[in-house]
Amino acid sequence: MPKLASDLVTILVTPQNSAVDIDGRIAQANGRLKASKVRVSIERRGGMLWLRGTFPPKPGALQIQPYRQKLALGVNANPAGVQHAEKQARLMGAQLNLKQFDWTDWLGDRVSPLGTVGYWVERYEQNYWQRRARSLKSQETWQSNYQRVFVKLPSDQQLTEQVLLDAINATTADSQPRRRTVQALAKLAKLAGLEVNLSELTGNYSARSVNPRLLPSDTLIAQVVQSIKNPGWRWVAMVIACYGLRPHEVFHTDMTDFPMLRVLEETKTGARFVYPLYPEWADAWVLHDRVLPPLQILGMAGNTKLGAKVSGFFYKNKLPFRPYDLRHCYARRCFEFDLGVDLGAQLMGHAPEIHKKTYRAWIDEATYRKVFDRLIYRSDRPLPPTTLKDN
Repeated sequence: MPKLASDLVTILVTPQNSAVDIDGRIAQANGRLKASKVRVSIERRGGMLWLRGTFPPKPGALQIQPYRQKLALGVNANPAGVQHAEKQARLMGAQLNLKQFDWTDWLGDRVSPLGTVGYWVERYEQNYWQRRARSLKSQETWQSNYQRVFVKLPSDQQLTEQVLLDAINATTADSQPRRRTVQALAKLAKLAGLEVNLSELTGNYSARSVNPRLLPSDTLIAQVVQSIKNPGWRWVAMVIACYGLRPHEVFHTDMTDFPMLRVLEETKTGARFVYPLYPEWADAWVLHDRVLPPLQILGMAGNTKLGAKVSGFFYKNKLPFRPYDLRHCYARRCFEFDLGVDLGAQLMGHAPEIHKKTYRAWIDEATYRKVFDRLIYRSDRPLPPTTLKDN
């Protein structure tokens, strides 16, 4: 067997070197490059190798003068890849010294070193699914957090800073779509080696406070959910009201330990347990008898579609509140019942910071008044010193 082929076989059958070993080889190669006064270095980003140096602006870039940039080599971070990267670095360094550097020498079949938007979106999707197993949940995350953003980009144009800025500016400032767009495009730019800082464009979006006066009373909630004629949708509305679930979570529940309800792992924040703050509702409404509405998409649709079905039912039937209003009212109850922040957050399946910053903002003056009256007018409250009689 020829030596080159033998070496290749050795590399292929040898167990994968650790990242530490590869980083050591990269450091040695960069040492040799520096000693040779080559102005290009090798970097590892995940399992791939890149070159970094001060290069002329890429076609389509806004800069005029040379600046620090990265170039994806498209080779794996293994011993053979490091050898190839070192050779490429020396070639690139020689072109820079002779003032013969031209980005077209490094493009291959691409329009520019950045490639088109469509090219890099395809690369990002491939990379995404290499890191994640496909499931209903991961597919839904891809569609809502990334595909929804990427589909609005001009796929046949170069991926440039201006293309990203145009897409961001097309969204409303300080909004959830703006935040999602910036986050997705920042990751796309990073993969393409496009050095832009988009973080300042994210804005100040946070979950919006609901006007407490728009939240229904518990009396109204009980009257409305019990009046729903369809038994499946009635059960859905009652469970959301009683346990404060997200709309889609009602389809991923286990009532084995009733009245405690278990939310299964298919949901946004994973498995958790939830107790009814009104156990009387759970008993009177016979919630342990699970009755789902006749939806053909059950077992096939992602959580977003399931949640949309619930919201659609509330809207079409003109119920006087939305599904999430029932969740907000459960949060209000957590405060009224003196549940600690950590416990309330655990029951609702979100971080304590969210419970404090978001849900407590929905507590209206009347709720605070109830808590104040209960504390101040209890019989064992500490009393002030005896008031002196008037002279």
